[in-house]
Amino acid sequence: MSTVLAGHGLVKKYGATTALAGVDVEVGERDSLAIMGPSGSGKSTLLHTLAGIVRPDGGQVLLRGERIDKLGENRLSALRRKRFGFVFQSGQLLPELPAEENVALPLMLEGMPRKDAVARARRWFAPLGLDGLEHRRPGQLSGGQAQRVAIARALAVEPDVVFADEPTGALDQATSTEVIRLLTSATRDTGASLVMVTHDADVAAHCDRVLHVRDGRISGHSQYTVA
Repeated sequence: MSTVLAGHGLVKKYGATTALAGVDVEVGERDSLAIMGPSGSGKSTLLHTLAGIVRPDGGQVLLRGERIDKLGENRLSALRRKRFGFVFQSGQLLPELPAEENVALPLMLEGMPRKDAVARARRWFAPLGLDGLEHRRPGQLSGGQAQRVAIARALAVEPDVVFADEPTGALDQATSTEVIRLLTSATRDTGASLVMVTHDADVAAHCDRVLHVRDGRISGHSQYTVA
């Protein structure tokens, strides 16, 4: 399996606190990786560093062999828009836009005409169980529906990697299971890799691999066989 995303010797400090202490991680094609650990362990810092949101103080981040941690902010912002997708705990949908335009927004920000962007966005509604909800605003959606819209938005740009930060943290158990199954299957089916932070071992078990982080270091890993 070829490597899509890699971090080598990642170090990040916040004052006297070491959030990452020389972490190595690789993510392959269609790989799904869950990162777990107690609060303050460095798991969110690791995700944000791999996603180009946080710059490491040491080490390298490579996307398909290209070093990205040294890119200028404009190029890094463009890379995050075009080649990465993001799903957050709260969804972070724009309340004034209907669901289809929330999904289309990253495409429109890249200059795609609204008509074409919305047409591409609509392709995701049936596969994610959102048929008929295209014109609803976030306030008219359930928590699970809103997260599925966020997943559609992340996938609409046809990213190399989707980053998910506690994507089921605000959902009940049944909805959480539904959403994580959709997230892992949709990324795999489209050829994207998935890197996810979660506190929930049941959620993590839907991924191919789990990294356990403690005190800024990898403390262990688990591997699953995913049908």
